[in-house]
Amino acid sequence: MSGIDPPEYRLQVTAGPNYNPSTHQLVPVNKDQTLRIENEHAIVSLCVRIQDYTGYPDDSPRTNPYFNHPLHRSDQYSISFAIVFKHPVNANALLFGNDFDRPIRDRLPPGFNAALRLVKWTIDPTLDGDAYADKPYLYSPAVASWNQFCIGEKVRKDDAVPRMSSNRVVEEGGEGSGVEVREQSGVPGGVNERRKYFQSEEARDGFVFEEGRVYWVDFGNPYLAFNDFSLRLPGFTINVLQYINKDNHSLRYVLKNRETGEVYLVVLFTLLLQGMDEAESMRKVAKEPHETNTNGNIGRFDWEPESSADDVE
Repeated sequence: MSGIDPPEYRLQVTAGPNYNPSTHQLVPVNKDQTLRIENEHAIVSLCVRIQDYTGYPDDSPRTNPYFNHPLHRSDQYSISFAIVFKHPVNANALLFGNDFDRPIRDRLPPGFNAALRLVKWTIDPTLDGDAYADKPYLYSPAVASWNQFCIGEKVRKDDAVPRMSSNRVVEEGGEGSGVEVREQSGVPGGVNERRKYFQSEEARDGFVFEEGRVYWVDFGNPYLAFNDFSLRLPGFTINVLQYINKDNHSLRYVLKNRETGEVYLVVLFTLLLQGMDEAESMRKVAKEPHETNTNGNIGRFDWEPESSADDVE
């Protein structure tokens, strides 16, 4: 016996088309199941993988074949999705990152500012925000922060909505007509080159996400470990549990438009205290994930983008 007490908390992951938890579905972490998330702005196909996962749902696999892929053997988690915007979105307006409804300044650990500077210096120079505000936020331009970014095909009405399966690992590049779109837009082919290219506001302003085109995205890293709830940076290891309370026990990833305020996707990681009635009630707030049908289809597009000059032969 090791004498180590079992963890007091378990992780629950939910996702939805806006901030309201009542619109969220329970994410089937590490399962070969895709969530379809839709609002008036976009359709998203989502898959979340977490290494050494012990959270909800109870039957979640502990890991996923994703972590055997050469690109991801050191990663601790992944938020992967395909998104189809229903109207054009300028890349300079598209933000991805974390925000909070309540102040967290009293719960930030010693050395947080130093850790944040290290992240900006070594990982994401475009990271911006205010962790000490009444409503804290840490956002980056999405195209400069995503780990993998692939431009896909245009869709038509009645096309099948794409799935994010266990076998699908998003890789940098393009698919079909997306290869030409990427080249014509001047977006570099490599991950590091693309992220550096989009550090420029001018470059971001010159790229537009088309309505009706599929964009494949993967975001994750080796730094946030959910199996022991720790943040691991070079020279820093911060255990999260000692800094949470009943008001601050969630980490929220948001994909949103800084200019219009439109929200396209929210993924919420929540720590639930085991054995508490409150935790049980919170666990039941999220809807069960929509089931796929027997052929794995998660539905079809019931709308069609407006025709453009590019569509005319």
